[in-house]
Amino acid sequence: MKDAFYLNISTTDSLGIGLFKYALLPSERFIITNSALAQMLGYESKRELKKEKLSSFFIHDEARFTFFKILRRDGKVKFFETIFRDKKGKPFWVAITASLVVSADKKEHLEGIIENISSHKEIAERLSLEGGFLQGLLDNIPDAVYFKDCNNRIMKVNKFYAEGVGLSLEEVIGKTDFDFFPQEQAQKMFQDDNYVFGTGRPIVGKIERTLLPDGSWNQVITTKIPMYDKAGKIIGTMGITRDMTAYAQLEKERLTMLINALKILSKALEMRDPYTFSHTRHVAHIAEAIGKRLNWDQNRLLGIRLAGELHDLGKISIPLDILNKPGKLSNLEYTFIQEHVEKCYGLIKDIEFPFPLAETIYQHHERLDGSGYPRKLHGDKIILEARVLAVSDVLEAMTYHRPYREALGSQKALEELKRGSSSAYDSQIVNIVFDLFGANNGKPFWVNS
Repeated sequence: MKDAFYLNISTTDSLGIGLFKYALLPSERFIITNSALAQMLGYESKRELKKEKLSSFFIHDEARFTFFKILRRDGKVKFFETIFRDKKGKPFWVAITASLVVSADKKEHLEGIIENISSHKEIAERLSLEGGFLQGLLDNIPDAVYFKDCNNRIMKVNKFYAEGVGLSLEEVIGKTDFDFFPQEQAQKMFQDDNYVFGTGRPIVGKIERTLLPDGSWNQVITTKIPMYDKAGKIIGTMGITRDMTAYAQLEKERLTMLINALKILSKALEMRDPYTFSHTRHVAHIAEAIGKRLNWDQNRLLGIRLAGELHDLGKISIPLDILNKPGKLSNLEYTFIQEHVEKCYGLIKDIEFPFPLAETIYQHHERLDGSGYPRKLHGDKIILEARVLAVSDVLEAMTYHRPYREALGSQKALEELKRGSSSAYDSQIVNIVFDLFGANNGKPFWVNS
């Protein structure tokens, strides 16, 4: 720095940086300055600036005291940020870098530069304000919000997330899901993050169960999206997780009430026609066993089990002398029997369920080749649940006694299913039935359910 003052310092004016050489002892005064410093401080010339003292430009006494204290202690000050006032008293931010120099005759002076950093401070304050606004916004969202880098390390979270894991905002940074959740659960989260990061595709509305620090479980719904830099490169992920436990519990209670109400009707059918009730209970067990082989979740298994229990509920309106008539039914009587499907559908079609209960029951007498009833549906127009229920219904009905015939037995039922496989019945479901029989030594697998 000292050598710089042997040059013509006016060559630095175009840089907008103020250079100075300032005497401390025996009296404070500017020895050398450049025009840039004079203009920065609001003076028309360097000559006019030389009449002022450096200490007079500090707005805050504490800042002036600290500056000279560091200078005396260290012999230099590097990028000391403070607020100056110009000639008219207008404040602005500066950064001072200076060195304390002692001449041969023991006189002290400063050599250094002063930069106007007001524009940088304004940008920093604006960014800080925007960052504070963003954090404030995030902290008022009643969901867990989190940002992760490409290594799935947490970069930023909101207050809700931090409180959920029992740590401060600062303590969460740099950690991963493995620090907060069980191994198996964290691994699934890790895989989801990597999927979003690797493909650029979001995961929207995924329902999960998470273990809380107090040992309880809750149900959440999570959305994760990729984050990009200015070049369009994925640099991490952002996630939002909402606690749905209370809502899920409310829905569970509502569903339980609906199921119980329908089961009351099912009990009424049992009192009226014990055979039909026994049949529907067996069909429910068969359908549920098939659903498990199809790897259905608990919600879907509940739906197919309930469809099995209620699929003949419409028979409550059919006269008993037709239901229990021995021997062959007339065409008119058979038409009455067929109407039970539409009557049951009409009974439950306006009730909301988290599974296609009404449509499953409505379609369970349809066949893939279009030979079923009541709408002659065929192929893919028949939902998978209805295909499961159709096979379950035929298997049970042929195995056991019917009012109009003796029991044919499970072997006859299997022959019928094999004969109609791919034409009337779904071949995948028929194959599952054969596997279930094989696993139970050829005996009905639902008997002990």
